[in-house]
Amino acid sequence: MKYMLLICGAEGVPDGMEEGCGGWSDEMRRRGVLLEGGVGLRPPSDATTVRVREDSVVLTDGPFAETKEQIGGFVLVECADLDEAIEVAAQHPVAAYSAIEIRPLLP
Repeated sequence: MKYMLLICGAEGVPDGMEEGCGGWSDEMRRRGVLLEGGVGLRPPSDATTVRVREDSVVLTDGPFAETKEQIGGFVLVECADLDEAIEVAAQHPVAAYSAIEIRPLLP
C-alpha cells in the first residue's frame, strides 16, 4: 500500500538537519520502501490558500489554518501495511523531535 508521510513541526530547520535526513532516505531506498523520495516545502508565509465561495475565488495569503506546527515536507513510501509504514516513519529523524503523519493514498 502507498502512504504519504507528512513531515510536521515548528517553522525552521532544527540544528543538524540542514544536510538532510541523516541517511534515512538511503536506507529506505535500500529496503525498496521509498517511492518518489520527498521534498521540503517553503514556509507557510509563502503559501496561498484557494477557496471557491458562491462562484467567487477567494485567495488567502498563508496556510489554510493557523497553527504552531506546519507541514514542512512529505515522502511517498510503499509498505506492506500500516504497521510497516509506522516502523518506517518512526525511523525518520524528524520523529525524534516532532511528528510524522501517515496517510494512505487513495487507490
